[in-house]
Amino acid sequence: MAVLTDDRVDAVLGELNGWERSEGALRRSVEFPTFLDGIGAVSRIAELAERKDHHPDIDIRWRTVKLALVTHSEGGITDKDVELAKAIDQLLVD
Repeated sequence: MAVLTDDRVDAVLGELNGWERSEGALRRSVEFPTFLDGIGAVSRIAELAERKDHHPDIDIRWRTVKLALVTHSEGGITDKDVELAKAIDQLLVD
């Protein structure tokens, strides 16, 4: 799987909710009403990631969950990361 060009990543960012390209990864920070709401979201994201066999880096700080997507084996952002970001966006809306 090929690493996406910067131009391609920039174009895709318009299709994503709150994601940015930073430090070689797609990143999103989400603040939840309560700590347990954030933990619940992390659990749903983990189940989604397991089904897709592609796992984000997740950092939990009280009510804020930070996500980072990068295909480590390819050394950059790939279509797998974009697809997972879109799926996470949909999961957080539902």
